[in-house]
Amino acid sequence: MTNWPDDDVILYDGVCIFCSRWIRFVITRDSAHIFRFTPIQSDYGTRLAKAFGIDPNDPDTNAVVHGGVARMKSDAALTVLSLLPGWGWTRVLFAVPKPLRDAIYGVIARNRYRIFGKYETCFVPDSEMRARVLE
Repeated sequence: MTNWPDDDVILYDGVCIFCSRWIRFVITRDSAHIFRFTPIQSDYGTRLAKAFGIDPNDPDTNAVVHGGVARMKSDAALTVLSLLPGWGWTRVLFAVPKPLRDAIYGVIARNRYRIFGKYETCFVPDSEMRARVLE
């Protein structure tokens, strides 16, 4: 786990349709506006990715910084879900061994473009999201 000065930031692949839907899912449920977002393709996102050892040209994970610590793969997804209203029950999934959780996450991550598709450029967020995007 790596430290980062900004907290509650989600790093995602901005050209990945599945990843963009994940961000929209979070925004619609994040009534307290806890999270901010950055596409890996932005300057800020690229710096963040490199700090975490993620290849910005071939990302295989999203990441979230929470409590000053970067979490990746299944830890990132479960951390975000567990902080959303009504989704706290997902904390029980941390009991599933991390290698198994990350293996399932990896299958989805490696096949996300083939299964869900890819935008030609980063998707353009609506005005509500734009206020929460770090670039």
